[in-house]
Amino acid sequence: MSHIHHKVLFVCWENSGRSQMAEAFIREYGSDYFVAESAGFEPGELDPNVVHVMSEIGVDVNEDRTQSVFDLFTQGESFNIVITVCDESKHEHCPLYPGLVRRLAWSFPDPTTFTGTRGEILDQTREVRDQIKAKILDFVEEAKELDFWAKPFDGATPPSVTIES
Repeated sequence: MSHIHHKVLFVCWENSGRSQMAEAFIREYGSDYFVAESAGFEPGELDPNVVHVMSEIGVDVNEDRTQSVFDLFTQGESFNIVITVCDESKHEHCPLYPGLVRRLAWSFPDPTTFTGTRGEILDQTREVRDQIKAKILDFVEEAKELDFWAKPFDGATPPSVTIES
């Protein structure tokens, strides 16, 4: 049996927290519908606080690697949808992924900028984790229920992946 899996790219500045969480949640809750990757403009190190709060809910991102939006583009990767997860309230500019692609912008605070005690930073990171999880769950349901993917997109249909099962 074949299933169409739509390719999703989550983008933030460093690919060290928010986009990693979004990618992990799509793998966890939307793997029947999506193949996900995440990337950043200036990939950094995976935020250990993000690794910690994700492990608290049984999602392991410890072995995930950060990667560059530019590298994905030069490798010829294409996606059905690119979702940016930068913090609009801080005027954080997310990198663009070129090409014919649907785009969504979700704004979340950047856990790497949190200050306070370790406990306070973890609490703030948990809040972002939970916001991203809720947004992903809504997105998966919306994409299942609506004719979201069948709509023409600028005269072309974005690429999908067929996975044999």
